[in-house]
Amino acid sequence: MGELRMGAGSNAKRKLRLGMVGGGRGAFIGAVHRMASRLDDRYELLAGAFSSEAGRARASGRELGIARNRTYTTYQEMADKESQREDGIDVVSIVTPNNVHFGPAKAFTQAGIHVILDKPLTTTLGEAIALEKIVRKSRLIFGLTHTYTGYPMVRQAREMALGGELGKVRLVQVEYPQDWLTRPLEKTGNKQAQWRTDPKRSGLAGALGDIGSHAYNLVCFATGLRCEAVAADVHTFVPGRRVDDNVHVLMRFGNGAKGILWASQVAVGCENDLRLRVFGEKASLEWSQANMNYLKFSRYGEPHQRLSRSGPGSTAAGAHASRLPAGHPEGYIEAFAQLYSDLAEQISAGIERRRPDAASLLVPGIAEGVAGMRFIDAVLRSSRRKSAWTRITT
Repeated sequence: MGELRMGAGSNAKRKLRLGMVGGGRGAFIGAVHRMASRLDDRYELLAGAFSSEAGRARASGRELGIARNRTYTTYQEMADKESQREDGIDVVSIVTPNNVHFGPAKAFTQAGIHVILDKPLTTTLGEAIALEKIVRKSRLIFGLTHTYTGYPMVRQAREMALGGELGKVRLVQVEYPQDWLTRPLEKTGNKQAQWRTDPKRSGLAGALGDIGSHAYNLVCFATGLRCEAVAADVHTFVPGRRVDDNVHVLMRFGNGAKGILWASQVAVGCENDLRLRVFGEKASLEWSQANMNYLKFSRYGEPHQRLSRSGPGSTAAGAHASRLPAGHPEGYIEAFAQLYSDLAEQISAGIERRRPDAASLLVPGIAEGVAGMRFIDAVLRSSRRKSAWTRITT
């Protein structure tokens, strides 16, 4: 069987006091965040402003076992009161629609509370830059839940690429197709479809911001490359939809590498098919979320290798993010939980006045959030200019 290992930094320690904004009744991602936070036993959910509707917020608090006096109806009240409690929360998880990212993140940071925020960072680049200034001034931990950076084999791919096993990277291909918005689901009362296709709540980017931001972050994380310019075609196929549902992007990187990104929510037959391919001078890597426990590694002129999570050829970064022996599948919740576990290690290290485990420092933060918003901004500008090459602002 091998040795069962809990997530990184899961030794017996005081649990971090966790609060949540959003994620009440009917919310998909809030439940995912709660499961992820519990997996390695590093957090205890003690407070929340689970909905902007007072009745739903209180009902959600009761269902989650939150004390009445720590179930709030606004995030402003929660940030103020929790920051004044002796037993107040250490960290807040913000799992709201995109238009309610900036306000809570700013409020809790200024209240001295660490932040875990779902992506994308904000709805506009201006808000992202403003939030970055606030976060950097605070010196608090700020984690952005780009889930796929928590997968063991993605972290192994990064370690191999940055370690020179591919040689100089020449080509990158990333795709993230889904089909759930092939029809106008937003007109049927589906809550997720409604806010994700409403530019007032999602921002100007639809599929681009929702899953294209994940694809872009994955490329940068796994390769260490910085994209300098894009040529993009952002399109809406479903009549009447107010945001994009398909995007194609050509990318130019600082080292001379070229890339292609495709994100779509109208690709019939695709459920959640995130895939990355990186080609270097000496070798290539390929990873797919549909087969997330394996990594295809190909050296030029040699047979392909299939590297397995926790198996022969595992790297330190991959082992750090693994919980089970090889052959025992780990998936989406575990990847999410790895981000929570690593952030717990960073926050606990600050409380205990010690250096955090270096392996815990791979969680995307405010810098990656701003980079994602700069990418979205450049893609939209390029598409408006009929796919003209457009530099990403720095």
